[in-house]
Amino acid sequence: MPVSRASASVLAIVALLALLVASYAALWWRGPDALVVYCAHDAVFADAILQDFTRRTGIPVAVRYDTEATKSLGLVERITQESAHPSCDVFWNNELLGTADLADRGLLEPYLGSGWRRMPKDTKDPGGTWTGFAARMRVMLVNTSALKADDQEIAQRLAGDLSRVAIAKPLYGTTLTHYTALAHVLGDDGVKAWHRDCRARGIRETDGNGMVKSLVADGACDLGFTDTDDAFGAIDEGKPVAMRPARLPDGSTIVIPNTVAVVRGCPHAAQAHALVDWLLSSECELALARSASRQIPIGPLEPVEEARLPEQVRELREWSGHALPLAGLLGERRRCLAWLQSEYAP
Repeated sequence: MPVSRASASVLAIVALLALLVASYAALWWRGPDALVVYCAHDAVFADAILQDFTRRTGIPVAVRYDTEATKSLGLVERITQESAHPSCDVFWNNELLGTADLADRGLLEPYLGSGWRRMPKDTKDPGGTWTGFAARMRVMLVNTSALKADDQEIAQRLAGDLSRVAIAKPLYGTTLTHYTALAHVLGDDGVKAWHRDCRARGIRETDGNGMVKSLVADGACDLGFTDTDDAFGAIDEGKPVAMRPARLPDGSTIVIPNTVAVVRGCPHAAQAHALVDWLLSSECELALARSASRQIPIGPLEPVEEARLPEQVRELREWSGHALPLAGLLGERRRCLAWLQSEYAP
């Protein structure tokens, strides 16, 4: 019986969907010996790093990513819910304070390996429950067709109508870290006043930093608060954009490292230690610096590695020289998150 062209198209779509589902399942589950990684870093950047680890060590990795809208916080909550019977071995978070919160609750296993020893003391937990690496920065992305990437002109725009300024909802990820830093500098009442003033002046709130990037890159907004990896995405697409550091009222910048941690009671501790040391190596930091996300190495590099850093990463290093230390802001984060969850409650 002949198959109509429409039916053939439907069958092709169904077959393609089945293939995609099967491919995703194969990536997620590779048997009981797979090292399970919960990863809040973007898959487009993390996949290559994890695949390289498997090629070098022979250790298979099963990775679970999170959504843009709930990035980092969703995985923190999942690890908390699974604490009695952990399925995650390694948590690769794209920010610091959520990982510090897990450590404070006793859900992470100390590991003071070669990677931990390599990193500066202000970017790691002294007890070894988490370690920072490969940082991003909070920046202001400017559409240069509408606005000069000039600090004075940006300040003037931020002082007036904000209907063409975008920011992600601060319930998750690096925008929550941004608000936490503001709470540290301005105080709890100060950040609440700043937030409500911005909303009163019409700031556009989105479900993630990627949407902020798109609004600015496409000209729907003139200015947006986002991260360096999203900003570089717009620059690489040839959009009319530039970026400037998002400075706090005291002039400091917000530099947000990735963090890596071993989950307490995880099934594959030895393999987890191997991945932690790989992520914290100079080779891995250099790979992330040279990737499209252009992340800032935290640990020391050899002269030959320094010479391979992209020029844009060197500029970010200069901007990050006055970064606010984040490790001690867990109390501010908890208060800020509790307030924001009530603020955005349906």
